[in-house]
Amino acid sequence: MTAVLAIAGATATVLAPPGGAAFAAGDAPGYAFADGAPRIDGTNAASDAAALAAGATYRSSLPRNGTLYYRLDLDAASDAYVSVTAVPGSAGEVTAVDGIRVSVQDAEGGSCSSDSATFGAAHSPRPVTAWGMREIAPGGNRCQEPGTYYVTVERARPQDSPPEDWDLELTVATEPRPARTGATQAPEAWDSASPEAVPGEPEPRTGGSGFAHATPLGPGAWRDGIRPGQTLYYKVPVDWGRQISATAELDGAREPSGYATGALRLALHNPVRGEVDDAAKGYTGRPVTVGLAALPPVAHSNRYATSGQVGAVRFAGDYYVVVHLAAQVAEDFGEGPFGLTLRVGLRGSARSGPDYAGESRPEGLFAVSAQDRAAAPDSDSPADDDLAMKAVAVGGIGTGSLLLAGLTVWTAAARRRAR
Repeated sequence: MTAVLAIAGATATVLAPPGGAAFAAGDAPGYAFADGAPRIDGTNAASDAAALAAGATYRSSLPRNGTLYYRLDLDAASDAYVSVTAVPGSAGEVTAVDGIRVSVQDAEGGSCSSDSATFGAAHSPRPVTAWGMREIAPGGNRCQEPGTYYVTVERARPQDSPPEDWDLELTVATEPRPARTGATQAPEAWDSASPEAVPGEPEPRTGGSGFAHATPLGPGAWRDGIRPGQTLYYKVPVDWGRQISATAELDGAREPSGYATGALRLALHNPVRGEVDDAAKGYTGRPVTVGLAALPPVAHSNRYATSGQVGAVRFAGDYYVVVHLAAQVAEDFGEGPFGLTLRVGLRGSARSGPDYAGESRPEGLFAVSAQDRAAAPDSDSPADDDLAMKAVAVGGIGTGSLLLAGLTVWTAAARRRAR
């Protein structure tokens, strides 16, 4: 089913996937939360906190003032990761340093980790994501015991924050330890030269409006449209040993006169939604390109690096490419949509990962399956793309026929790849 939705996502606006972005007239869509995620209320005291289950996704809300608590019940054999995405209303004004702060604490209130995410120089309301973790480390002296832990969420600068509540999406993931444990090792030396932009003519691909609805992409060049205030989500399966790179190119405006600070923002998030890197550039109405920094190959040992950027590239799985166009762009350059080109690169050969002693939650989170690869074709595979476009370009096709056609195309493409 994932592959069928991916095929449909490459077509015209009328066939955009759930949560997808429409390259047509109208307001920029809001954040698309995970389907069926249960609601859970954060509490003002740890003693009353409701439990978050490993592998689950939840919805909640964050008031302007105060700290919210959620409970985690953890063993002593797994690393735990929590991500929190806050979605402010589009009408409220935000400051550069406002956003959210997330921490994980032990039962005594000792800090296991903390992270924050802010709106940045563009002052543009957008979904912001911070993450927290509890890591089991040889020789560690804090947050190593099984038992009760707490996640806290608060606004980074409540005194300057909009008064309305912000919607939240929370996820919890656990990663088992490797079956063989030994001395921790820093990551190997890697090629840190800035990657060259991926060449080629872009293929159409419609981005999603949230992590849960991110559009699958493989390496190559991809074309989309984006409106001021809109955030688009894509996901790229990245195996152990591979290096991901990405650039975003925004087309020029019809009347290039004005300036928007930090207008085009590109970010990369890892499989547990932790931010790896981000970059932003201003917009003068002329074409602009922004790219990620050089990143190391995905490796389990990256977690022992002193650099947080390297440490975030610690497991295989779906990496999320997130693009935001600041709402202020509309003031000088109109409502758009503006042409957007993504160029995604993958270098290096896939390697075997650690032999985990158990299963992650959600299951398969830190692996790249054959289904993942089939759902994220390369843009330089014209035969598959042409087939997919033909299958869904017939006017008036019904939903059932569309799904059947997409499944047929996916199966045929997979057989050709296998041969």
